[in-house]
Amino acid sequence: MDTKDVLKKVRKIEIKSRGLSQQIFAGQYHSAFKGIGMAFSEVREYQFGDDTRNIDWNVTARYNRPFVKVFQEERELTVILLVDVSGSNEFGTTDSLKEETITEVSAVLSFSAINNNDKVGVIFFSDKIEKFIPPKKGTTHILRIIRELVDFKPCSQKTDVALALRYLTNTMKKRATVFILSDFIAPDFENALKIARYKHDIVALRVTDPREITFPNVGLVRVSDKESGKTLWMDTSSKKVREDYRKWWLIKEQELKKLFLKCGVDYTSLSTDRDYVKDLKKLFKVREGRF
Repeated sequence: MDTKDVLKKVRKIEIKSRGLSQQIFAGQYHSAFKGIGMAFSEVREYQFGDDTRNIDWNVTARYNRPFVKVFQEERELTVILLVDVSGSNEFGTTDSLKEETITEVSAVLSFSAINNNDKVGVIFFSDKIEKFIPPKKGTTHILRIIRELVDFKPCSQKTDVALALRYLTNTMKKRATVFILSDFIAPDFENALKIARYKHDIVALRVTDPREITFPNVGLVRVSDKESGKTLWMDTSSKKVREDYRKWWLIKEQELKKLFLKCGVDYTSLSTDRDYVKDLKKLFKVREGRF
């Protein structure tokens, strides 16, 4: 894709994403996130009724009378997008590839953040950290992110979600709202997720394609794994083969849901053949009601 085509696609995504960000959140952006926390402001002398858990013992010892820490509500959020750029996302049997859906959703979330004066950063990952764009504000920054999403070429085709989560934990010292956009076809990442979840508010957005779930009856076909490079022949005319594959996929789906529930991570699945706006609105409505 040459520069002209990239810019054209960026502009198209920008126009679409701006409108969808308003449609999805409808003014309820901050209430959908737990990222609003309390930041330390100052210390003052203890007053009757103050929470003793906020006593600053160092200052208290210095002045020989009790002082408490005063906190202010943080209105500014930091949004981090963990974007899976591995080979398995270069797949799609509808009007959109999985990586294109990931790009659009990332753009929607980014515009929602800057419309609320929040910072946005991106971590592109495969089985290595491909690129890190530190959180910043502003339309120019968002357009840079979209351009990278459109034109990024990863060095590796494989996936390691755990590595991305560890990098997030080590890099982002301040609490952030983190969206993981991936198909989650990856090795075990439970421990890394638990640690990251302790520090950040994490939302998992799984992007799938209908043909990953159900094979059509098209006879003998060669199936290849984009990430490992392995290929095999599958007889899709066999009802048992199709049913066994579907059962395997549904078991994996349930295991993934249980993992996110166990770790306290909000989760939804987005499909290339379905309007992701409805799925996102439903997810954020649940978060808004809970927080």
